[in-house]
Amino acid sequence: MSKQKLVIIGAGMATGRVIEHLVEAAPDAYDITLFNAEPRGNYNRIMLSPVLSGEKTYEEIVTHDDAFYADHNVSCRFGEKVLKIDRELKVVEGENGHVPYDKLILGTGSDPFMIPLPGHDLDGVIAYRDLEDTERMMSLGPDNKVVVIGGGLLGLEAAAGMAARGVDVTVVHIMGHLMERQLDEAAGYLLKKSLESKGIKICLQANSKEILGEDGKVKALLLEDGTELPCDLLVMAVGIRPCVALAKGAGLAVGRGIHVDDQMLTSDENVFAVGECVEHDGALFGLVAPLYDQAKVLAQTLLGEQAAFKQKSLSTKLKVTGCDLFSAGDFADGDTRENIVFRDPGRGVYKRLVIEGERLVGCVMYGDTADGNWFFDKIRSGESIDEMRETLIFGPAYQGGAAVDPLSAVAALPPDAEICGCNGICKSTITDTISGGATDLGSVRAKTKASASCGTCTGLVEQLLQVTLGDDFQMPQAQPMCGCTDLAHEDVRRLIKSQELKSQAAVWQELGWTTPNGCHVCRPAVNFYLIADWPIEYQDDPQSRFVNERKHANIQKDGTFSVVPRMWGGITNPTELRAIADAADKYNVPTVKVTGGQRIDLLGVKGEDLPAIWADLNKAGLVSGHAYSKGLRTVKTCVGTDHCRFGTQDSTGLGIKLEKLLWGSWTPHKVKLGVSGCPRNCAEATCKDIGVVCVDSGYQIGIGGAAGMDVKETQLLCQVPTEEECIEIVLAVTQAYRENAKYLDRIYKWVAKVGLDWVKETVVDDLANRKTLVDRFELSQTIYRKDPWAEHAKEKADTYAPLADLTLEAAE
Repeated sequence: MSKQKLVIIGAGMATGRVIEHLVEAAPDAYDITLFNAEPRGNYNRIMLSPVLSGEKTYEEIVTHDDAFYADHNVSCRFGEKVLKIDRELKVVEGENGHVPYDKLILGTGSDPFMIPLPGHDLDGVIAYRDLEDTERMMSLGPDNKVVVIGGGLLGLEAAAGMAARGVDVTVVHIMGHLMERQLDEAAGYLLKKSLESKGIKICLQANSKEILGEDGKVKALLLEDGTELPCDLLVMAVGIRPCVALAKGAGLAVGRGIHVDDQMLTSDENVFAVGECVEHDGALFGLVAPLYDQAKVLAQTLLGEQAAFKQKSLSTKLKVTGCDLFSAGDFADGDTRENIVFRDPGRGVYKRLVIEGERLVGCVMYGDTADGNWFFDKIRSGESIDEMRETLIFGPAYQGGAAVDPLSAVAALPPDAEICGCNGICKSTITDTISGGATDLGSVRAKTKASASCGTCTGLVEQLLQVTLGDDFQMPQAQPMCGCTDLAHEDVRRLIKSQELKSQAAVWQELGWTTPNGCHVCRPAVNFYLIADWPIEYQDDPQSRFVNERKHANIQKDGTFSVVPRMWGGITNPTELRAIADAADKYNVPTVKVTGGQRIDLLGVKGEDLPAIWADLNKAGLVSGHAYSKGLRTVKTCVGTDHCRFGTQDSTGLGIKLEKLLWGSWTPHKVKLGVSGCPRNCAEATCKDIGVVCVDSGYQIGIGGAAGMDVKETQLLCQVPTEEECIEIVLAVTQAYRENAKYLDRIYKWVAKVGLDWVKETVVDDLANRKTLVDRFELSQTIYRKDPWAEHAKEKADTYAPLADLTLEAAE
């Protein structure tokens, strides 16, 4: 009986494994012809990264050499593309002639996806898919710059390999953290931190706009925000797509991939498919484990044996440039799920288990993945983990007695970490003082001045006392930020600054959060602290804001919204009033009210109408009044010298200037200003967060007023002779409040904690510090001073549909 003719298209890892199974089990069953478009046989593509970095040579990753094919009588057609499959004649048409088949295997793999950016066809824009791509990257050296688009495994391996050769590498990733399909935010943060320590620059949430070229060759990548990243080579590693063109041209059933059944059979009884090109029960495959399972099933099928491919739960254990990573199961958040999190910031270890009911359903690990397979077995088995819930995170070797140190964050601080910013006191100074006999906060404060000024570092000093003295120190009961951490707001603020934590993931990891991504209590606070401290490096997270700030309008008790356009200093004009009246008519606004802040409030706007009403108001020059924000609300003014016979200064003009300068600024709580043109105080400036009362000799500036649940009169901060100095003081005190206050503390609560004398010293007396405060405020405003109404007016209306169960927030 003559051998059947088996033609295989594609010499990849899956088809290579099919050949191995066939020749081992029945070497005389098939006469095999192997096509491959690359001018070589099968090699381990997973090991291209070590070849790129110089750890291995190509010869070391070859799976099947020429001798293997010769020994097993495999006819090799390498470097030859297949042009067509004729299923009726059962012939494969190659560039160098026809080959008949009895059985055909498609192992065409996948094609790299190339983003169709302008300039994607320039010389120097490549994918990272095969040996030729690898050799192109290997030709670069320290004088070259490379941009890699894609923060998945492939892109990071390319970046790491070139960085190991001294190449200047920047990774551009559109998502908020690296490898988002395999890792959660915290593990992605650790990976980013490790890669950056190796000299690789990472740009997250970066959207590519255009590839720039010169004389037909790539020279830079232009991002949407205008950033230009110079490069000699641009590598796209943004994903792959099953290569289905041959199958589709042959009339086979094709979806996202080539449709196969459990025996890897296509819609043609003589044609099979295996590897990355296939689609099985709606799933595609990119990891090697299922590809090898497919190969085994296909070989058994070709030999007449009973076999069926079944999809399995998969774990991913990876090593990216020396970083151990492991993920398995489903680690998405959910209302019915709870998380167990272990963090060791000093060793860079992070472990997160996701539990649903009594089952372990997901696991993410970074830095220490030794127990990964044990956790994976628990996920696959579905067994109850109820009895081991308390010790589960410590793995199979847990012997009891282990505990997580709640003070690990402060213990991990380096000796030169600044604890008291006001007095420049570092950790080692305080610990040396404690070792020298200081046993309580008062004695540390007396000897070092730490916590003696603004007091925001008090909690941190107390933690250093406990870490150093142990049981000999009784820690005062401090109110933690939330249930995710034992740290108070003040501690978190100080650690964000001293450890230079510039992302939420960094805070969760480095400060030992007990939940993976924070909660509804701490996320808004941490989001604000990061905005205030790192306006350039950190990007605001809208999902970490209260509902009103996400909706850019105040939600009312019936699910409708309140829309308040801004009226600078309470001044308006007929055009603006007509626009407001027209909007009220057009959108059937049931209530139009003048607010206490000299503005007009449109109450009862439907959620689906928000983008449209914003757009209409924008046309008349009206912008958001931020009546919903933790930021500047209003600047109330009187008419001052323009019209009033008692006015001493231009209070209206000053109010408008202040409002335009402060507009769009985020603060720990809402901020209201008032500017009165004379001591008669018609603008009620003495019950505002910041109030200015104009007098003949200049401007009296007060802070810490309130007229809500607490009624407070402002305290006099200073009196200055010029409008310019008044503006400078107001901006500086606002920035000092932004940088030092606890989230959701109004200015009067902040002043009560730090003391008016400290505010005067910081803002009024220290001229150099005042200027730096103003500079930092203005820098932040260049990033965040924008109108959310204009930005969101074009979004779909259903984004703003009212949600009846959302927590209400106080309006103006």
